[in-house]
Amino acid sequence: MNKSTLNPSQANFAKDGDTKSAAPKRSLTPRRRAREYALQGVYQSLVVRRAGSPPNGAAISKQLSEDPAFKRCQLDLFNGIFQGVLERTDELEAIITPALDRPINELSPVEHAALLIGTYELSVDLSVPYKVAINEAVELAKTFGGTDGHKYVNGVLDLLAQKLRVAETQGK
Repeated sequence: MNKSTLNPSQANFAKDGDTKSAAPKRSLTPRRRAREYALQGVYQSLVVRRAGSPPNGAAISKQLSEDPAFKRCQLDLFNGIFQGVLERTDELEAIITPALDRPINELSPVEHAALLIGTYELSVDLSVPYKVAINEAVELAKTFGGTDGHKYVNGVLDLLAQKLRVAETQGK
């Protein structure tokens, strides 16, 4: 999955192909851009993994860095999320699975990747407030996922936040 196939400002066309209805170009913060590239990398790793091969994080990261817009992302955040999710995928999936209403392999790769990123930020990166972690994962699912996938991501991460960030969620 490369950036051009994911960019909603290029992908939202009217049914007749009229580009006038395309979404306006989004202004992305370096942090949001980092999470979007992390989502793309995690997505690629999930697709490769589902095909039965081990993902090559270095190759995926290199391919993503070749996109000219990549230089405008917050590199340390991208690396932290992307590498953190790849290193802990099994652990993160074990955290996610009890909150799901279906087997994890039945999730779309985009929602799966958004859940992995959100769960990583909820469980590992405690510097990110739980509401931000959930919102960012939901925004990724809205931008790149199916029609209502973001609602599912929101529900699952809200359940997980109540378990992973007890003190923070009770102090809402």
